[in-house]
Amino acid sequence: MIHKIAILGLGLIGGSLGLALRKHRNDLHLTGYDAPAVCEEALRRQVVDAVASTPEAAVSEADLIVLATPLTPMLGLFDAIAPALRPGALVTDVGSVKRPIMAHALHALSPKNRFIGGHPMAGSEKNGVAHADAFLFENATYVLCPPEGVDEADLQREHPDFLAILGATGARILVMEADRHDRIAAAVSHLPQLLSVTLMNFVGDLHDDDGGFLRLAAGGFRDMTRIASSSFDMWRDILVANEGPILDVLGGFATALQKTRNRVFSEDMNAMRQAFTDSRARRDMIPKTSKGFLHPLADVYVYAEDKPGFLFQLTRVLHEAQVNIKDLELLKIREGIEGVFRIGFADQATAEIAIAALSGAGYTSFQM
Repeated sequence: MIHKIAILGLGLIGGSLGLALRKHRNDLHLTGYDAPAVCEEALRRQVVDAVASTPEAAVSEADLIVLATPLTPMLGLFDAIAPALRPGALVTDVGSVKRPIMAHALHALSPKNRFIGGHPMAGSEKNGVAHADAFLFENATYVLCPPEGVDEADLQREHPDFLAILGATGARILVMEADRHDRIAAAVSHLPQLLSVTLMNFVGDLHDDDGGFLRLAAGGFRDMTRIASSSFDMWRDILVANEGPILDVLGGFATALQKTRNRVFSEDMNAMRQAFTDSRARRDMIPKTSKGFLHPLADVYVYAEDKPGFLFQLTRVLHEAQVNIKDLELLKIREGIEGVFRIGFADQATAEIAIAALSGAGYTSFQM
């Protein structure tokens, strides 16, 4: 059983994990480690119960150790804490690249300490414990990469309390191999970050010459470039650690972009129409993804008026119907007109209750 947890690194992810566990699992004792100023802020926000002055002191009595630093200092932490771990202590991490971390853990840790790689696919363009959020992991995918030869059934049997603790954060657990994780993360996480930065700087350069480009940048452009505000300090290690898969997807995307350019140049509107049709169908697959991934949500779509208080009134109806929203997304074409809210529910039965409640309140809702 896990009673004591050490969180090494009290930034956005580590701090949010602490807040989530303090909120939902008050039976756990959390010890944190970070720079003194960060620890002081973490204590003020009640992210952890106590802080330690060294990594070794933080982990010495812990049942579970969570490494929540950037990649480079994380590798050094493995070496520092290995001699201080008590036999049987479980170690995990929250890094967004898994292969180099798992290889280093296998080398650094004693066979008496199991390591399970982790990657909560949640975050923000803002960093630091000041922006930690107890709800950051709610409905987010939390990938676990166990050692080679260990499958999901083994995790359920050998580490049920670990899985229960992660589940208490509201995350949805997904088990997969480290290599597969890194290939997928390169495409769905690392590539979008690079594209957002590149797009922002490309249009920014045009704006520098003209002065009008960013003044006309509306909702769609802002949506695509939101993560362009992310800190490079975190991304540097990711780009180096996952270089091979990232180069692969950048090359593939460059080919796809050239194909689009060729279609526009040749005025092949039939091909462009098909591309739009395919992208819409594939976008609709995101909540479901493919077999072996997360259990799909039951989606309900609600027409949304562009007026103050609409979302409050909508969620109040669902609250009164006692249905729990698992995901919420505004699908909006442009500023100043109505859009559509996509609301995800845990199952079809809950979705049907929601539709009845919304219809009774005068809202137009439907499923696809």
